[in-house]
Amino acid sequence: MLPCNCPSCQSQLKVKSLICENCKTEVIGLYDFPPLAKLSVAEQSFILKFVKNSGSLKEMAKELGLSYPTVRNLLDEIIKKIEGYEQ
Repeated sequence: MLPCNCPSCQSQLKVKSLICENCKTEVIGLYDFPPLAKLSVAEQSFILKFVKNSGSLKEMAKELGLSYPTVRNLLDEIIKKIEGYEQ
């Protein structure tokens, strides 16, 4: 997983360059990470499972061994984070 926060001060990092390993073309600039990349590994895993379960909180609860309200709360927390990243 890419680090999204500075290890020294915890400020949000930006992407400075991208390179094609095939032709060595390099794109240089200052880019934000996409909102989903800013989530923790656990949160990203939750989102992947959510999509694989066709967005069913009931199936997510079963797969994770958690109650429906707990899974709903986890999803709500992730939604709040994503909304904060978009502002």
